[in-house]
Amino acid sequence: MARRDAAGPDRARLELEFEQPYLIGPLFGDYDRHLITIENHFGVHIAARGNRVQIEGDADSAARAREVLLGLYNRLDEGQDVDAAAVQAVLGMASQPVLDGIVHQEVGSPPRVMIRTRKKTIVPRSAVQTEYMEALAGEDMIFALGPAGTGKTYLAVAQAVAQMISGSVDRLILSRPAVEAGERLGFLPGDMKEKVDPYLRPLYDALYDMLPTEQVERRIASGEIEIAPIAFMRGRTLNDAFIILDEAQNTTPAQMKMFLTRFGMRSRMVICGDPNQVDLPDPGKSGLADAVSRLSGVKGIATVKFSSADVVRHPLVGRIVDAYEGPGA
Repeated sequence: MARRDAAGPDRARLELEFEQPYLIGPLFGDYDRHLITIENHFGVHIAARGNRVQIEGDADSAARAREVLLGLYNRLDEGQDVDAAAVQAVLGMASQPVLDGIVHQEVGSPPRVMIRTRKKTIVPRSAVQTEYMEALAGEDMIFALGPAGTGKTYLAVAQAVAQMISGSVDRLILSRPAVEAGERLGFLPGDMKEKVDPYLRPLYDALYDMLPTEQVERRIASGEIEIAPIAFMRGRTLNDAFIILDEAQNTTPAQMKMFLTRFGMRSRMVICGDPNQVDLPDPGKSGLADAVSRLSGVKGIATVKFSSADVVRHPLVGRIVDAYEGPGA
């Protein structure tokens, strides 16, 4: 891949030539929509002719646009998909102050960190996701804090599945408060499984994204994977397990203490939640906030904090989060 630069005082004209012509279509997107997205984001002009691209604009913006195109091309060259979400993720990382390294570590060859499961290989889509995935690979207990859509639970489930496949843990324990305001299940129809399954659906969805359906069902039937409300954790010691608590902001301090003390030998535990989305009757008594405050600085416990900038869903989701959490919220 050859690159030739021509720069003026404050402007630049950068050229790229891509070696694999068959990757140009998915790189540019239908009707060049990926190029248009990059142009609008950086305020540059991109002209494409065959497998050559010319970028004109402010020197810094042009350089960042070039890095994004190179990163997306490398992603395609490694057999990964490039869709609108991937473009937005790389654009978000390109806005970080340390552009060189982050983009290449995220989609270059090879990524700094990745998670391999039966169905997919997952690489980080933001700088904080990189930090989080490194913590998942090395820490015994992690608090993952931040808004919806940042990948907190999804990446935790991916790491749990990868460790189960490798044999480093024997089972997965996935839990969350069954009903946000205190697990009052009696009024719901059906048996206990029918009562709690709707609240645990996001965990099932993540599992089905990592493993073939028949494997998920077989492992659940055998007990290798357990998905249950937090109340079911009482009185147990969870050895040789990867344990995930989702929606942890909706636990009480007593529930959180009970859950954390289930931690057993040769286990990992990830606690995911959004401190700004507490649904308890008294939001000031969230077990998540209490635990993070009490355990700050404790050896062996990592805390990773996401923000709206790390949202990897539709970019509108990040703007909605900002609107709800900004001044006057």
